[in-house]
Amino acid sequence: MKRIVYIALAMLAVSCSTESEFDAQGTFEATEIVVSSEATGRILNFDIKEGMTIEVNQTVGLIDSMQLHLQRKQLTAQQVALLGSKPDVKKQVASLREQIVKQKSELRRVENMLRDGAATQKQYDDIDAQIKILEGQLEATLSTLDKNTATINSNSVALEAQIAALEDRIAKCRIESPIGGTVLVKYAEAGEFATVGKPLMKIADLDHIYLRAYFTSDQLANINLGDEVKVVADFGGDKRYDYVGRIAWISSESEFTPKTIQTKDSRANLVYAVKIAVKNDGRLKIGLAGEVIL
Repeated sequence: MKRIVYIALAMLAVSCSTESEFDAQGTFEATEIVVSSEATGRILNFDIKEGMTIEVNQTVGLIDSMQLHLQRKQLTAQQVALLGSKPDVKKQVASLREQIVKQKSELRRVENMLRDGAATQKQYDDIDAQIKILEGQLEATLSTLDKNTATINSNSVALEAQIAALEDRIAKCRIESPIGGTVLVKYAEAGEFATVGKPLMKIADLDHIYLRAYFTSDQLANINLGDEVKVVADFGGDKRYDYVGRIAWISSESEFTPKTIQTKDSRANLVYAVKIAVKNDGRLKIGLAGEVIL
C-alpha cells in the first residue's frame, strides 16, 4: 500500500515538473476592421461569405447608384451648354477692329491731302475723333466679353466640382475592403437598404496576429521593444506549438490583472499589457490562449 502511494506521489511530482513554465499569459488577437457603408441605397450585390479571404481594395459589393449617375449626366449637360455659350471674342470685335483700321487709313489719306491743301482741318479732326470713339467701343466690348467669359469659366468650375463630388459618391457605392484579410462577420445581405455608417462586414488580417500578454512591473525591466521571445500556443490537451514572437508594443499604464490571466507572480495585482507579434502559419486563431517565455 505504501509502495502505491509512493508511486502516485512520484508520478504527481513528474507531472508537476513537466508543466509549462511561462513568464506571461494572454490571448491571441488581430487587427479587426469594421467596414461600414459610405453610401445610402439598396445593396445590389454583396457576394462574400464569413471565412472568405479578400484582397486589399477588392470590390466585394455594390450599392445602387442610378440616381447619382443621372445627376452627373444632368450636370455634365449643363456644363457643355454653359461652355457653348462662351462668347467668341475674336469674332465679336472683328468688325470694330476693321473699322478702326479703315478709319486710320482714311486719316493718313486726309493728312496727306491736308498738307497739299486739298482737305480741311475739320475733316482730319472728325476722322481722328471717330477713331477714338471706335477704340473706346472696342475697349468696352472687350471688357464686357472678358467678364462674361470669366463668369462662364467660374460657373463651369463650380459644375466641375459638383460633378467630381458626384463621382466620389458613385465610387463610394462600391463596397471595398481597406485591408487584405479574412471576413469574420457579415452584417448585411444583398437586397437590404444601406445607410451611411451602417456596418457591412468585419475583417481581420490573420496573417499578422499578435499575443496580448500581461507582465508584472518587475518583468518589464527585462523586456524591450523589438526583443525576440518564445510564444507557446495552447490548443488544449497536448497540442502546444512554439512560435517566434517579437515585442511590438508595451503599455505605458498598468491595469488590474484580468480574471482570465495568470501571472508568474500570483501576488501581482497590477500588470502591463504587451503585444507580441507572431507570424501566423494558419493554425493561430483569435481568442486562442498563449504563453510567453522570455
